[in-house]
Amino acid sequence: MFVDTHCHLNMLNLEPYEGNIDLAIQQAIDAGVTKMMGISVDLDDHIVLSEIAARHEGVGYSVGVHPCEDPAVMQRATVETLVELASKDKVWAIGETGLDYYHSTEFVKEQKECFARHIQASQMVKKPVVVHTRSSKNDTIDIIRAEKSTHGILHCFTEDWDTAKAVLDCGYYISFSGIVSFKNAQDLRDVAKQVPLDRLLIETDSPYLAPMPYRGKSNEPKYVPYVAKALSDVYDKSVEEIAFITTQNFENLLRMQ
Repeated sequence: MFVDTHCHLNMLNLEPYEGNIDLAIQQAIDAGVTKMMGISVDLDDHIVLSEIAARHEGVGYSVGVHPCEDPAVMQRATVETLVELASKDKVWAIGETGLDYYHSTEFVKEQKECFARHIQASQMVKKPVVVHTRSSKNDTIDIIRAEKSTHGILHCFTEDWDTAKAVLDCGYYISFSGIVSFKNAQDLRDVAKQVPLDRLLIETDSPYLAPMPYRGKSNEPKYVPYVAKALSDVYDKSVEEIAFITTQNFENLLRMQ
């Protein structure tokens, strides 16, 4: 029923599950989450994520390097390497990539080059690119446009409407996390209301950004229905309708060529 389009399955707090990721995934399934995409932030994350995905029909994963990683790690993410890693069926996307100037502006050049390579790989394998942007919206949009990228997700969206419209015009989908449920996030909800329903996705970004009423606690995929609930209030739709719409959108995204 629900799809968590962005969760860091290899980073979850597994203390409640005695270290067993399969139990955490089962909890999500019991909560109605039928698909989960485990997101890589390091080039080697695919090793663990592929093992998890092999055990669960509804779990896929991405391959890529986060822009906050060390430049030496980013340098390993060549187009050829990304294409090779993304050749497996359970790899649903390339990323998480993008730009992050909030944490550091020391390696902007390396971030930009790495981001472009991820887009090029995504175009070659015809799988969507998962984009992270923080304090870097203008450069993020410029690279998406320059690379003629039309197949992707701007994840954990927290930007303004101009940013949303720019990536929507490129063909991207926009994914909202638990932030959209926060009491102080009315501006974000106002932006969300303008996003076309056929471009809407939901995520947890777990273990981060748990939605209300779990804000401040460790997040996990079973909480993605609360993101749908927040958006159901924004769109004046039922939770079931938001679940159906966002699930169909994710399926459409994966089918794009």
